[in-house]
Amino acid sequence: MLLAEMEKLFTTLYGHGEKPRLFFAPGRVNLIGEHIDYNGGYVFPAALELGNYVYVRSNGTNTVRLAAEDLPGTMVTCDLDALESKKGRDWGAYQLGVFFELQKEGRVLPGADFLYFSNLPFGAGLSSSASIEVATAFAMLGLLGETPDRRAVSLLCQRAENLFVGVNCGIMDQYACANGEEGCAMLLDCAKVESVQVPLPLDGYVMVIGNTNKKRSLADSKYNERRAECDAALAALSEGKPGLSALCELTEEEFAALSDKITDETVRRRASHAVSENARVLASVEALKNRDLAAFGRLLNESHFSLRDLYEVTGFELDTMTELARGQEGCIGSRMTGAGFGGCTISIVKEECVAEFTEKVGAAYKEKTGLAADFYISKAGKGACEL
Repeated sequence: MLLAEMEKLFTTLYGHGEKPRLFFAPGRVNLIGEHIDYNGGYVFPAALELGNYVYVRSNGTNTVRLAAEDLPGTMVTCDLDALESKKGRDWGAYQLGVFFELQKEGRVLPGADFLYFSNLPFGAGLSSSASIEVATAFAMLGLLGETPDRRAVSLLCQRAENLFVGVNCGIMDQYACANGEEGCAMLLDCAKVESVQVPLPLDGYVMVIGNTNKKRSLADSKYNERRAECDAALAALSEGKPGLSALCELTEEEFAALSDKITDETVRRRASHAVSENARVLASVEALKNRDLAAFGRLLNESHFSLRDLYEVTGFELDTMTELARGQEGCIGSRMTGAGFGGCTISIVKEECVAEFTEKVGAAYKEKTGLAADFYISKAGKGACEL
């Protein structure tokens, strides 16, 4: 993907003129802290070095035009006075929703031409849609001469996805794409939308993201089911601890003392995952501060086992890939990441072992599942910016 080629494509699509400006927003991977953002817990995402790029240039009209390098012939054109008519999940709605939210805050937007291109896989659970939203917001704010407030951009892009596209996402994805720092992960309190940057002392190790290429068909229905089970657990536990507002407010010791208030065994297992996963996030931060990568790897493994046995959101493909990963030389931990029922795994692997790791895991995974896996190697990257 050569920038010169993309700039040439921009000229082919939109004609000659002023040199377009280039903006970038990364994808993200959640290292640990799964299915607890809606239970008052902490998450621990890192921005990737992979992401979405956009060339942009004002066009002197009241119209925005959106094109993507990998979607030829699908240019979206919209008058800035008619954005609301484009609500929905079609390609382009993610960007138009960002423009609409910027307008709602009182900004008068310029007409502009956009060309998107990416090295981030779409639909793999690495926040490609949040990355597009954040890149779009940075690009339009750049045209307006504004320096983006990263927290405000995160919240604006979340609103765009919730209200314009109609996807009920939390704040983690947009926040991680906007606020990443090279070499760090973010300990994010989703309720307060506050984070602390935690250095990742990987010292010769890298993140290997494995895409199972199993379509996540169950994810939406099971997600709603798990949320309802957690709500039921919270209601039962509140009888023993009045005023409890979220499962992750409990320590593991407090939960053990109260758990008999939950009579349904399945609901008790769901709550047990939420409370223990939150403890694992905080333990992971301590392990990294102490440069104890082995302990961090063990916590990743324990997280997967909890998601498999207590929360039941993994499935054959994710379990197979992580089990194969753990058996490889140089891998200190592996778990599913994202909503589950397909999507991606995250493994921490010694850099010199990566080629053998991806070859062996990929071959054995295909033999066991019939699916061809894709692997992406990344370190923790920077957040959105102009290049």
